[in-house]
Amino acid sequence: MHEKIIILDFGSQTTQLIGRRVRDLSTYCEIVPYNKFPFGDETVKGVILSGSPFSVNDSDAFKIDLTDIRGKYPVLGICYGAQLMVHASGGEVSQPDSREYGRTHLNVLDNSDPILGNLPQNSEVWMSHGDTIVSTPENFRLTASTEDVKWAAYRIEGEETWGVQFHPEVFHTEQGVAILGKFLDVCGMKRDWTPASFIEVTVKELKEELGDDKVILALSGGVDSSVTAVLLNRAIGENLTCVFVDHGLLRKNEFETVLDDYEHLGLNVIGVDAKQHFYKELKGVTDPESKRKIIGKGFIDVFEKEAKKLKDIKWLAQGTIYPDIIESLSITGVTIKSHHNVGGLPEKMNLKLCEPLKLLFKDEVRKIGLELGMRPGLIHRHPFPGPGLGIRILGAITPEKVRIAQEADDIFISGLREAGLYDKVWQAGAILLPVQSVGVMGDERTYENTIALRSVTSTDAMTADWSRLPYDFLAKISNEIINKVQGVNRVVYDISSKPPATIEWE
Repeated sequence: MHEKIIILDFGSQTTQLIGRRVRDLSTYCEIVPYNKFPFGDETVKGVILSGSPFSVNDSDAFKIDLTDIRGKYPVLGICYGAQLMVHASGGEVSQPDSREYGRTHLNVLDNSDPILGNLPQNSEVWMSHGDTIVSTPENFRLTASTEDVKWAAYRIEGEETWGVQFHPEVFHTEQGVAILGKFLDVCGMKRDWTPASFIEVTVKELKEELGDDKVILALSGGVDSSVTAVLLNRAIGENLTCVFVDHGLLRKNEFETVLDDYEHLGLNVIGVDAKQHFYKELKGVTDPESKRKIIGKGFIDVFEKEAKKLKDIKWLAQGTIYPDIIESLSITGVTIKSHHNVGGLPEKMNLKLCEPLKLLFKDEVRKIGLELGMRPGLIHRHPFPGPGLGIRILGAITPEKVRIAQEADDIFISGLREAGLYDKVWQAGAILLPVQSVGVMGDERTYENTIALRSVTSTDAMTADWSRLPYDFLAKISNEIINKVQGVNRVVYDISSKPPATIEWE
């Protein structure tokens, strides 16, 4: 087992970014709920306390006794984590006159500090907190300040314990990676967690966990399920059966092309045409969450049917990755959106769940796929949502609307490839809006549908910015969609970022 850093999650939306930055430093880490520390795990070498949407002064704030952690492991508290240690030690944390948010400059006061020492004296950091540290016990030593925040960073004397009120995990903190790297050095991390080591450990664990059991895998055609398939195939070989379901909401001709893509992988794949089943279940449904749940249940129904045809299936494997889990249910209990591939497995299927990628981010999955020798074209495919066009067709779904969305999407994606732009964006697609507008084609007045083009740049799907595609390219795609896709007379381009908008529209 790899040595690891434990990140205690107090509910911050950037907790997963801490994990990403640590992983980028070739160090394995696990994010666990704030009250689920793995005491007794000898592979734990350090602890990071995340931020939180709560104030430490809130009666319902997430709080734990750190007595058995502080002094026994190196600890780094970030934002709320730093404030929690001050509050628990008898210091004062209170609300300032104004919220401390955004970029500011950090002045390092102790050049001998193992974490902040030797950093540039005036580097940019990102603040995002409603409370601030006002006073601390005597054994808290001030190590850095900003113009507005005296206790921007501290160290507890006699312990390998640090606190920072800024966010080193955020891109805007210039020396954030360096700070996290120095903390890992204090923890004595070997920084030997690589795609190759992940494959070695995961294949070994899968062999031990699954033994001679047979597994059915839900293939989607995307990188996540594909990498999952190759890992499982390497571990259990012929005991893996893959099922690829055509729910009628795939990209144009995707069912056939994906089956062809899997030939080189040596996988046992069963293709299932279930379009009519899904169309029937989705008829008249307009609520986004209801559509997701219907599609999710539909997948489970299909898998249950296929599993019954096979003998001795004991596991259902899925390409679930970490952002799926984060967005499905945060530690605060707030659901952003449900994912069809997260849990939801009915007990009646009597199958156990296997999710070997569930702690990985998308870019990590791609690196592992390349390490496995998979074709770059399959690895670098844009993410495509499990519910497919079902969440790119706003409102009720019909076969005619699917046709429009597929044809518009095909023109957009093909255009990106031809223009050499496909690999420069993270994800792109066409959204069919429940909006009809007046248009003129020739001498005729039209009243037809609107297509929204969506293209974003990202590294992990947790945040995303809209792609600055060339105007001439967008004009070409717009004209082509309007001229070639019957039923469309208007094309718009989505220039919203995540947050506040999501990548998909539903």
